Amino acid sequence: MNRVMSGFFWISLYLLVVLVPVFLMLIPPAPSGRSFWLELSVALGFVGLTQIAVQFVLIARFKRITAPYGIDIILQYHRQIAMVAVCLVLAHPLIIVIDNPSRLKLLNPLGGNWASRCALMSVLMLVLLVVSSIFRQRLKLSYERWRLLHLVLGVAAIVFAQLHVSLAGLYTNTPWKHAIWVVTSAAMVGLVIFLRVIRPAWQRNYHWRVAEVRAERGGTHSLVLEPVGNHGMRFLPGQFAWLKLEGTPFTLEEHPFSFSSSAEQSNRVEFGIKSLGDFSGRIGEVGQGTRAFLDGPHGAFSIDRYPAVGYVFIAGGVGITPMLSFLRTMADRKDPRPVTLFYADNDWDGVAYREALAELEKQLDLHIVYVLREPADDWDGERGNLTGEVLDRHLPKEKLARFFFICGPPPMMDAVHEALQERDVPEARIHLEKFNLA
Repeated sequence: MNRVMSGFFWISLYLLVVLVPVFLMLIPPAPSGRSFWLELSVALGFVGLTQIAVQFVLIARFKRITAPYGIDIILQYHRQIAMVAVCLVLAHPLIIVIDNPSRLKLLNPLGGNWASRCALMSVLMLVLLVVSSIFRQRLKLSYERWRLLHLVLGVAAIVFAQLHVSLAGLYTNTPWKHAIWVVTSAAMVGLVIFLRVIRPAWQRNYHWRVAEVRAERGGTHSLVLEPVGNHGMRFLPGQFAWLKLEGTPFTLEEHPFSFSSSAEQSNRVEFGIKSLGDFSGRIGEVGQGTRAFLDGPHGAFSIDRYPAVGYVFIAGGVGITPMLSFLRTMADRKDPRPVTLFYADNDWDGVAYREALAELEKQLDLHIVYVLREPADDWDGERGNLTGEVLDRHLPKEKLARFFFICGPPPMMDAVHEALQERDVPEARIHLEKFNLA
């Protein structure tokens, strides 16, 4: 099954699963004598609940599901559709009360019944989940604590919602309907067990060891891993993996990093990691021989997915990492296709991998344009930000036949993306690595 057909299949299956509750509502026996608005509120509640349940599948990193789109797109969709799902769930009690104000007593946790209390608990869990996600940094929640809280609140919301549906009993009034909801909820909880228990247990037998930690320019380190008890990892240039270091694979402290090594060398992989936080700031202190665990490869940001006559790579700061994987892979393959690389950074001394890039210039048809925001007085290259005018001075004449890959700080990527659109580069030829996966 090719990528397009696979993508269509998963979208179709997703829509079918989300709409199943509405179809079940239409199958007799069903409550009679209920208003349109009351039935609509129930339908919205079921659809919202199913959407939330499906999120457990979306974040499970199943490669067959994420491959057609890239897991970065899946996780962006997860954040957006989860907000829609929560709004649908909140609309359920709101419409019920508007339809009949006397039902306001159901929103009183000391009144109502156990079905309504479970519903209130589920809604409370969802609200806390949303608030903790949106305001994580303001609440000063570490990434690991937020992940644990996110997991606990999500599971609790599903469990209380299931109890609400079962106790209300209006649309689970036959054994087979009730069984569907119980099995669905059990499957979602089972996914959590798979993600947090079974998969890490499997990783214990396929771990890696740190072979080298090499200091690069600009506060960046190259982390080199070698496999222990496995045959390495095949990946596409530009992809990434979630990395766990030391301790146990059951830890919640894992972070995504792009491969910086060649995809032709699966038995020794490298990651370019810049000191930007607590975890990345400790990379330089990691000792040789330290155990590591990888979950990957993931991502659709790869030249292997988009063959072209040539490429334009645009990197800012540590965004050079996947580009380095592109170039090293092309060098190992003796790829003759032309590449133009724009590399923006603060100053010349902080340009990571510039020596490695100089060597790659000798092996490839590669033209590099460095753009420095704070260059020395004797710098004769491009200065300031990477603007459309800079692109105009260096883009190849046949630019519309090339594919563009962009990775770097979000403001830079947005500005370059807009500049390329203004220069009539087709959207289908522009690929961005928006590495906000938390």
